[in-house]
Order: sequence, then C-alpha cells, then structure tokens
Amino acid sequence: MRRLYVSLLFLPLVTTACGKGDGGTSISVKDEGGRAVASADGNSGQVKLDVPGFEGKITLPKIKLDASNFDLNGVHLYPGSQINGFNLRAGENNKGGVRVTFTSPAEPATVRDWLAERLNKAEFKLRSDGTGLVGKTDENQDFRLQLRPTGDHQSLGELVIG
Repeated sequence: MRRLYVSLLFLPLVTTACGKGDGGTSISVKDEGGRAVASADGNSGQVKLDVPGFEGKITLPKIKLDASNFDLNGVHLYPGSQINGFNLRAGENNKGGVRVTFTSPAEPATVRDWLAERLNKAEFKLRSDGTGLVGKTDENQDFRLQLRPTGDHQSLGELVIG
C-alpha cells in the first residue's frame, strides 16, 4: 500500500508544468503513524523519500498545481484556483485522508456554492456550514471544506476528506 501512496506523490511531478511563478505546491505523503514518507517542497523543489530500504533527497523544478490538477468524481476546484498544499495520509480500512489547501479568485460564498452544486450532483451529501461545507463523500467518508476571505475577492480554502 505504501508504494501506491509514494507513486501518487510523483504523478503530479510528471504530469504538470514546472517552474510557474515564484512558489510551487507542497506535497506530502504520510504513513499510518503520521510520519512523512515522501514530500516535495513547493518553494525549493526538494523531494525527500524515506521508505523501507531507501532514503534520499533530490531537487526538481518547482511544480504548481491548479484547479485542473484536482478532481473529485469529475469535479475540479473553482476555476482559477491554485493549490498551495496537498497532504495524503495512508491508512488501513478507509482510515487515510487527504488535505488540500488552495486559493480561489472569488469570495468564499461563491466558491462554496459553486462546489456544493457540482459535488452534490456527484453524489456527495453536503450542507453549508458558514462559508464552507460539511458532510460525506459518495464513499461515505467525512468531508469538510473551510473557506475564508483573503481580500480582493479571493478566498483561502482547506478541503479535508477522511
């Protein structure tokens, strides 16, 4: 199972453009105990691996993930969103989880309503919670989206599944 999660770390490295803007997206993969087994620093481009039988660091060009690189049952993040962090936690028996932090070019209520409409059509069971959403995914995993304004009609979001 650990190999699956480590390979998920490198998928965005291979499939996205490198070197966009000043900073990139930070990515981490943690094991059941919360220990990082793989990580990519969005600012430096340094990738670290620490798995049984191998430990190492390499520096790659920075990557920047955006709305098109993230998909929940065919639903992407709000158009123009930029992913700041992507954390994946491994776990047995559906005990793992995903945490994504992002910025969106719209007010929190606009982003919330846009995502709620699309995710509910994708069989998520969500309800509004202030400027965010809470509920269950189509696979009955806990879902939480928190949004807060950052000024200039933009939002900072945190999406947690599991």
